[in-house]
Amino acid sequence: MAAVHGLTDLFEVANRMASEQPQAQLPQLRVSHWQAAGEQAPRRIYDSRAGVPGSLLAVVIPPSLEGFSASQSSAAVVTWLRQQHAAGATLGGVCVGSILLAESGLLDGRGATTHWTSAQAFAARYPQVRLEADKPIVDDGDLITTAGLMAWAELGLRLVDRLLGPGIASATARFLVMEHSDSASQCGSNFAPILNHGDAAILKLQHWLQANGAVDVSLPVMAQQAGLEERTLLRRFRAATGLKPTQYCQHLRVGKARELLEFTNGTIDHIAWTVGYQDPATFRSLFRKITGLAPSEYRNRFGVAPAAPSRGAISP
Repeated sequence: MAAVHGLTDLFEVANRMASEQPQAQLPQLRVSHWQAAGEQAPRRIYDSRAGVPGSLLAVVIPPSLEGFSASQSSAAVVTWLRQQHAAGATLGGVCVGSILLAESGLLDGRGATTHWTSAQAFAARYPQVRLEADKPIVDDGDLITTAGLMAWAELGLRLVDRLLGPGIASATARFLVMEHSDSASQCGSNFAPILNHGDAAILKLQHWLQANGAVDVSLPVMAQQAGLEERTLLRRFRAATGLKPTQYCQHLRVGKARELLEFTNGTIDHIAWTVGYQDPATFRSLFRKITGLAPSEYRNRFGVAPAAPSRGAISP
């Protein structure tokens, strides 16, 4: 419940910070609480702006002090999560909330993290998920997972960053006296794809690109995935996302590289290869163009040594 009410307060503070910048004409965030009972689909039990129509931009699954097992998930909840994702919502799992995302199948083939006490059981039950339990947060664009019980705060700030901009996220963190990575505000916001544009074919392609990291993709392949002709794809993709497909893939790859530079000790050449660049020089040039820093400078400023895996009992 701390996460539910804490996020509610965090988003309200963000709204206050945004309202102090009238020239920016920023939207007001609408927060709702949802509850699932038995085999019923989640229903809204609280709404900060009741009566205002609109689809969900993000769904955050909070942690639980009692832990969570896959047997506690209902088919109705899993179906509801898939529906929200298919409609363009970003899904976030805090701590053991990642288990529910994994149970939905949406994390298959994707990177994710979870609480260290659940890591062994998580890896055994969901072998299709690339578990990165040493990372505090894995931001894969449309799916975000966090490892810590209190990581709802950073997840909330990331959503504020996406919806209202890095300046509002930083102001919110300062007001609440919370730690927040300066990488977004100093190097441009972390790549946050527009998903709520309503073009189902383009959204299908975006989900596919997020799943494979936009590595080794070409316009014909993307057109095939979207079920569109190439010229139609180019027109509709830019209209929906604001970027050409090639630019979108570049931002997606650099976003992944930023995460690797912040949370791993891999060489820059290896990171370049991992995110899809055979030529490290091309990667370095593009990374500097998008972030304003060379990869080595970025790591020196924002990188953290990955923590050693914790040891202890594994929850069932």
